[in-house]
Amino acid sequence: MRRTLKKYLPNPESIRNNRWLRPFAASLLHPRLWHLNRHSAAGAVATGLFCGLIPGPLQMLAAALCAIRFKINLPLALLTTLYTNPVTIVPLYLLAYQIGRWVLGDGSGFLSPPAFSATDFTGWTTAMQQWMLSVASPLATGLLILATALAALGYLITRTAWQIYLITVWHKRFKR
Repeated sequence: MRRTLKKYLPNPESIRNNRWLRPFAASLLHPRLWHLNRHSAAGAVATGLFCGLIPGPLQMLAAALCAIRFKINLPLALLTTLYTNPVTIVPLYLLAYQIGRWVLGDGSGFLSPPAFSATDFTGWTTAMQQWMLSVASPLATGLLILATALAALGYLITRTAWQIYLITVWHKRFKR
């Protein structure tokens, strides 16, 4: 499994040779950030799944900072954040919003955004701000719960899959 994953992940030399990343080489070239075992892979998957729900372009930055802080596999943590993309982000955020509404006990139903009005732009802007504030609390709560659940599930699945793979390899080796 390690050999398969290593084929697709960058190596530390690419960091060392990149002129933009060279100032951070001391922290980015720590051996544990590039070592791939069941502990670092499971931590990286969990980190990537958690940070993948962070809004905007901060997903990979947050995953990289967490990988450096917790000394888990950096490339795998960055790669795992890619599960959120323009196709999946809307359903995930809607799910998070519904989870947040359920946890907070909000029975108001889905609040649709105000219709755009070019003639009353100021009124539309005010209505949009009020709508965003009303959606913020359930969405933030739901995102935190969903991100934590995905991270825990990803960690457990990765550890279990790696363990199953090891047991299979050991049985094949024993038969030989």
